[in-house]
Amino acid sequence: MVEWMVRKEAKTVTIKRRLFWSNILMIIVPVLSAALVAVFCIGFIWLSMVNGVGLNLTEQESFDHACMVITEAIEYTLEHNSNVSPIQALLESNGLTLRIRAGEELIFEYGAIQASDLELIKAADFLNGESTITMNGRRLYAHEEQIHNIEYAIYLLGGNSEAETTFDLKTAFVLTVLFVIFAVFLSILLTNRFLTKFVFKKIEKPLDILSDGVREIRDGNLNYRIQYTEKDEFKPVCSDFNEMADRLKQSVELTQKQEDSRRELIAGISHDIRSPLTSIQAYVEGLLDGVAKTPAKQQLYLETIKAKAENLAHIVSQLFLFSQMELGEYPESPCMLRLDQAIMDVVTSNKEDYEKKGLAVSMELEPAEIYADPLQVRRVITNILENSLKYKEREKGKVWIRLELTEQDCQLTILDDGPGVSEEALPHLFDVFYRSDPSRQNSDKGSGLGLAIVANAVRRMGGTVKAFHGVAQGLGICINLPKGEVKHGKDTDC
Repeated sequence: MVEWMVRKEAKTVTIKRRLFWSNILMIIVPVLSAALVAVFCIGFIWLSMVNGVGLNLTEQESFDHACMVITEAIEYTLEHNSNVSPIQALLESNGLTLRIRAGEELIFEYGAIQASDLELIKAADFLNGESTITMNGRRLYAHEEQIHNIEYAIYLLGGNSEAETTFDLKTAFVLTVLFVIFAVFLSILLTNRFLTKFVFKKIEKPLDILSDGVREIRDGNLNYRIQYTEKDEFKPVCSDFNEMADRLKQSVELTQKQEDSRRELIAGISHDIRSPLTSIQAYVEGLLDGVAKTPAKQQLYLETIKAKAENLAHIVSQLFLFSQMELGEYPESPCMLRLDQAIMDVVTSNKEDYEKKGLAVSMELEPAEIYADPLQVRRVITNILENSLKYKEREKGKVWIRLELTEQDCQLTILDDGPGVSEEALPHLFDVFYRSDPSRQNSDKGSGLGLAIVANAVRRMGGTVKAFHGVAQGLGICINLPKGEVKHGKDTDC
């Protein structure tokens, strides 16, 4: 029955159910085993002891024959007053006890008469005549005979004594208890062995799978995932393991990316600072060595030194600003801002400088409000326009700025007619110190921090930014910003 239940439940039971059935069976099986053994032993004792059953038919016939022979010998002895020694020998050889009564007077007794024997004699007296009575393993043969006008009652008793019967019952009881204890112990041992294997089998396989997964992750195989289809307690554990592996892989990749960015940052800072410093050092040495002998040439050297120093100061300022943004220490004062007006102010204030450097800016702006820091917005517009200015190849470059409202947000598009970038460079334009020129020879075309600052600022304003190719040529920057919503209970206009 246990095996049938196990086979029936093996495909669907969880560990919890297996433990439940194990606990139940650990109680039921030993109890049933003890009960069966006890019933068998008690039945055997009952069949052996009750009403003298246990002496077979041969023993019964032997008892009756012995009693008849002895009775004839007793009658002969009583009739002829002969020697009773042969009768005693017959009684001793057959293990019988004898009592003879003449009327109510006891005239002869051989052997020990027990209390239970007296009960048998009373029963025989009640029956009168010749009778055979069996009780508790003892037999009584009663016979009445008249000799010389005297009524003689002859009683022959045989079988186990009361002490022997009691001893046999105690022995049977002790043996029954021992058999029950042995059966319980054996059933507990076998049941425990079977159920332990039954439960452990459900646990061993998932543990092996998890161990294999842990070893794979330990050895650096972060792409390893556990395939576990059973619907039991280990399924969420395996799912959590796979999620842990995913997060660990992402963490390692992020750490590696940050390490690469750190190295690139150090290399970029070293290059972008070294280039203007080298130029400044060269021009200063030229002045000190008297290379620039004329006032005009000296003025040119000094102006170049000033330009390189300003370039160096700009790089340091950009780096400091980006570091503040990354650390979250950059102070902001957001407010409700007219984005179209902010763009117009930036372009108007720098229009003369842009035109002098050969950059024409055209605008198509729809009225739009956003919740942002005006300084951040100004920096975003300025950095993108400066990027277009530095990378333009034509004598007269153009930039188109378009601001429009969509159902979801405000969309700002800035497109130039410069050389553009390759398809591979588009995803990296907003990385720190990235330049589409891999050699990084021309530091005058930017430090590689301008667009990184743009991306960081847009992200802090809750927007998104991406780069795309122009229809013919050039580079486009598309910025999506959420429409104006007062945050943190502030509604101050800029």
